[in-house]
Amino acid sequence: MKILSTVLLAVVVAGQALAHYRFLGVNGSGDYDYIRLYANYNSNGPITNVQSTDIRCNLQAATTTGTLTVSAGSTVSFRLNTSISHPGPLLWYLAKAPSTVNGWDGSGNVWFKIGQTGATFSSGQMNWPSSGLTSVSIRLPSSLRAGEYLLR
Repeated sequence: MKILSTVLLAVVVAGQALAHYRFLGVNGSGDYDYIRLYANYNSNGPITNVQSTDIRCNLQAATTTGTLTVSAGSTVSFRLNTSISHPGPLLWYLAKAPSTVNGWDGSGNVWFKIGQTGATFSSGQMNWPSSGLTSVSIRLPSSLRAGEYLLR
């Protein structure tokens, strides 16, 4: 018998992961309903100090947001502020909260990679699957245990 885990996600947007794009909504939500609002949310600038705690959730990010209920194995889709015009790799990480994601800053050795999208090569050409997209998606691991997670 297959058991589906219920996963509550609060989406964290890490500056380095964003590069020059902002993720605004998830699974059809409004802007920042499930994405933590951060101090420079109108800027596409990255966090440049990788030693800063801001690398986790972006510049002075709120530690509370709505949580989205999804099932393990389901797909989570993000809407961007613009189309991806100078693409690069997309990296996806999850962190299981000790209890609830609200009030938790994502600290500790808790992040694990769940996926990435890189370049493809054909006939001597390098192409980026994310080029021109206005939304990007990641399928959650089907083995994900129930609980609350941050996704970046």
